[in-house]
Amino acid sequence: MRYSTLFMGLLLTVLIGGIMLVSCSSGKSAGTSNISAPAPIKVYSAEKGDYVMSETVVKSNEEWKKLLTPEQYHILREKGTERAYSGKYTDNHEHGIYRCTACGLDLYRSEDKYESGTGWPSFTAPIAPENIITRPDNSFFTHRTEVLCRRCSSHLGHVFDDGPKPTGLRDCMNSAALQFVATKK
Repeated sequence: MRYSTLFMGLLLTVLIGGIMLVSCSSGKSAGTSNISAPAPIKVYSAEKGDYVMSETVVKSNEEWKKLLTPEQYHILREKGTERAYSGKYTDNHEHGIYRCTACGLDLYRSEDKYESGTGWPSFTAPIAPENIITRPDNSFFTHRTEVLCRRCSSHLGHVFDDGPKPTGLRDCMNSAALQFVATKK
């Protein structure tokens, strides 16, 4: 009994010390937001037909929840995935631009969309490499490459190396992460 009380006291001291060390080393006090300020970025605008300067979009989780539907929030902000063949753009064949649902940044052209047979809208390339960010995603015991919106860091989908020529890539996106705007040919 005496050893278990001693052990519990020691464990409690280590835990409290670890918590204090973590909170002190972060440089932020409890309740301080980790939201950074908007930063200037160069992105491609289909409307302008050229690169333009923009700013990153920075919002709190509460602000995103007010702007997005629960499904959009889950996919864009919590890195969710919609069920295959359930998205509204899986079979869309209209001419236009696919934009980020969260911030409106131009992401993909209809000319680069193709039928991948996967159940998600798939593209051979983004409208411009500067409009997306890719990073490793090793969740669910797999090795994938996540695709995020460059302006608001929203999760869009994943890119795989099993696509058609000329790029050999398949940017596999969630319909809920995209907003389609029809354009003239």
